[in-house]
Amino acid sequence: MDTKEEKMRSHDMDMLNGPLAGKIFLFSLPLALTSILQQLFNSADLAVVGRFSSSTALAAVGDNSAPINLIVSLFVGLSLGVNVVIGMLIGQGKKEKIREAVSTIYLVAILSGLILLPTGELVARPLLSAMGTPEDVMGLALLYLRIYFFATPFIMIYNFGSAILRARGDSARPLIALAVSGVINIGLNLFFVIGFHMSVDGVAYATVISNIISSVLVTVFLIREKGEFHLSLRHLKIHREYLSTLFRIGIPAGLQGMVFSLSNVVIQWAINSFGSSAIAGSTAGQNFEFMAYFIVNAFSQAAVTFTAQNYGAGKYDRCRRVYVLSMLLGEALTFALSMAFWFGKDILLQLFTTDPEVISFAVVRMFWVSNLEIGTGTYEIPGGCLRGMGISMAPTLVVIFGSCVFRLIYIATFFASHHTFTTLLMAYPISWAITGISVQLMYFIMRRKKLA
Repeated sequence: MDTKEEKMRSHDMDMLNGPLAGKIFLFSLPLALTSILQQLFNSADLAVVGRFSSSTALAAVGDNSAPINLIVSLFVGLSLGVNVVIGMLIGQGKKEKIREAVSTIYLVAILSGLILLPTGELVARPLLSAMGTPEDVMGLALLYLRIYFFATPFIMIYNFGSAILRARGDSARPLIALAVSGVINIGLNLFFVIGFHMSVDGVAYATVISNIISSVLVTVFLIREKGEFHLSLRHLKIHREYLSTLFRIGIPAGLQGMVFSLSNVVIQWAINSFGSSAIAGSTAGQNFEFMAYFIVNAFSQAAVTFTAQNYGAGKYDRCRRVYVLSMLLGEALTFALSMAFWFGKDILLQLFTTDPEVISFAVVRMFWVSNLEIGTGTYEIPGGCLRGMGISMAPTLVVIFGSCVFRLIYIATFFASHHTFTTLLMAYPISWAITGISVQLMYFIMRRKKLA
């Protein structure tokens, strides 16, 4: 193999041969760091407006998390199908087809972003109103949301482009792209908010610019690829044969994300009933549970990719080991990070606010949600293994009913008669327990059939 070929393959990971534990860890770590880094940059947005603007501005940015996820989740879920499309082509040895799949995926990303942009602008106010956003928060929340949605085409390009790179085993370069754009994001936050005395509009503009940068970097990586992973912008074309798998895996995952976000919108509506201090405190506490969840999500995506390649190659014993190792590594690391946040909460929460009432709400959220984030791994990781084997709708339906529908019923019944912040947050661990048991049972039943 010549020098150029070695350089081209230096980012690849052989998922079909050799020990799995180290490879799953090395694949998942950059993926988790990418998401955590992204959340740290989002946290920087919150910290800047919370410390240099106001608690109302902090609440306004935080109040947008649920509606943004609701609108964006379907298309981000589609990017999960990328791992299966390309992973199975690699496992089946059909590398000559990968360039067509890359072209299809990139064009779908562009079209998804172009759909999201006007959609977000149209539904921004109705969504915030439906959530019961307080009047003192509404103006700033709406301003942030409307600016934010100009970033959605670039968010889609980054997510789909990163998924292409990860499907071949390269989870490092998406991290590099995000790190560069994130540092710029923090600089722009300080520049706009402190230098120009802007508020939520300053952090929103910084978010748009940083997402443009990350999408450009990922696109450059793909254009510079040689061989089957090369992206040619002049020859973009949708090849219908890949859309079926992309949609079959991605749409259920996206619907799961949307319904999850819908339940979170309802929970946010319930949080809003406690006032702006509760919104700000919940927003501050959420940052830590998101980062713990990203470890679970990274190992879930690793499970999808490793399972897809080995399932495509007919290596079923390795598929079983992928499940065991992903569960052990993912849950252990998630618990360790959750505990680190809990014991460091007195210092960490001061980064966002010095308001004692806001901090008290944040501590309650961290106790009931962040500390128990390992519960999400009990359904996310086996669900990832199932999607790697081409089964996506079944785990989606279980998650929708076990978590989302349950939370809606819980809020309408138990929370309605016991209206406290603690009672509300207990909906999370209870729903995770119900969903985890159900998806684990489904995984073992389905695995026995698929890997017979």
